[in-house]
Parts: sequence; structure tokens; C-alpha cells
Amino acid sequence: MSPSATALLTAAVFVTPLICAADLSSYRTFQLGMDLSAAEKQGYSAAPPVTTIHVRPALIQDLEWRPRGYPARSVESDPLKDVLLSFYNGKLFRIVANYDRYKTEGMTDQDMIEAISATYGLAARPAAEILFPSALSEKVKVIARWEDSEFSLNLVLSPYQPSFALVSFSKQLDTLAQAAAAEAIRLDAQEAPQRDAAQKRRQADEASAAQEKARMANKPGFRP
Repeated sequence: MSPSATALLTAAVFVTPLICAADLSSYRTFQLGMDLSAAEKQGYSAAPPVTTIHVRPALIQDLEWRPRGYPARSVESDPLKDVLLSFYNGKLFRIVANYDRYKTEGMTDQDMIEAISATYGLAARPAAEILFPSALSEKVKVIARWEDSEFSLNLVLSPYQPSFALVSFSKQLDTLAQAAAAEAIRLDAQEAPQRDAAQKRRQADEASAAQEKARMANKPGFRP
């Protein structure tokens, strides 16, 4: 074999895995790590106000999107119900895609795995659980997982209704976000007594001011 042919063969060995590797960092038009401002410009419905979850030690925010005709799909045929985007200091660290229960009705776990694998490649079936992002942060069983060293995609069942969801996250950013959220909860609990005392003082001051205002209005005109 000539040196040039050997070089081409060697290059093909290294290039082919890169070509075949699935992009686990994206879901539709959303890219893990993208800025909040970029996410707001995606081709979905008008963005509702951003919900601030924590402000210290890091800014954690949520943004919910509902599809209005993803490319090559009509709203009526799109199985996606909504997408919850979570940001750590303005960077997208987690995507939760909730699927419409009626548009996935009758589909088995294997049906969903096959459909998602067409985009993300071969799935693993780990005996694992993850926290489902919600007010209660309930644990749910992982039906299937697609992951590499940086990103993880997990097919689960929503704990609130009989429907599937796909939870995607950046491992690095998610670790930082979870640590920040835990610290924010600790700080809130630590400062709760001082915060409650300040609120009671403020309420007492407001009540006193209201009484004085009423007194000044009523006293001059009072006749027994």
C-alpha cells in the first residue's frame, strides 16, 4: 500500500466516528450551553416571562416554551407539548421536553426508544433514577439513556400524568446548578428568622402609618 493510501485510511479511521457520532448537546433548535437571549429568539411561541428560581450564589432561571409549528411539522401533528428550559448564570444547562399524552397514547417504551435513537444513536437501559425537575423534584425511573462524557439524555415517564418526557442536560453545568441550588436553599433557611422578623416590623410600621393617616383625617371633623 502506498504512503498516500495509508494516510487516507488512517484519516478515515479517525474521521468516521466523528461523522457518525450523534450530537447529544442539542434538542431541536435548542443547544445546551446557549445563552438565554439566544433561546428567546428560537422559532417557538412568544416567550412568557422568565421565572427566577434562585439569585445567589448563582442565578437559576426557568423558561417554558410551547411549539407553534416546528419546521416540517404542524402544531396539530407535533407530539411535543412543551419544553422547560433551565439556565445557570444565563447558560442553558437542562432541557425537559414533555410530550403530549394523547399524541403518544398507546406507544410502548420500545417505540419511544426507537424513535429517539433515530436521532441520538444507540440507547442504554440503565437501572437508574433521576430527579424530575419540578416543585417537588420527584425521582423517576430512567427508561433509556443516551450519553457521552459531556451530555446526558434520559427518557422518563412524567410523575404527574401518563406521558413521556426527555430530560437532557450538560453534566458540567448541571453539577454547578445543583450545587448552587442546594446552597441557595441553605442560605434561605439560615436567614429565614431574620427575614421574618424584618417582615413583621415592616407590617407593624405600615399598620401604624395607616392608623396615623386615618387619625389625621378623622380628628379635625369629629364632633361628639
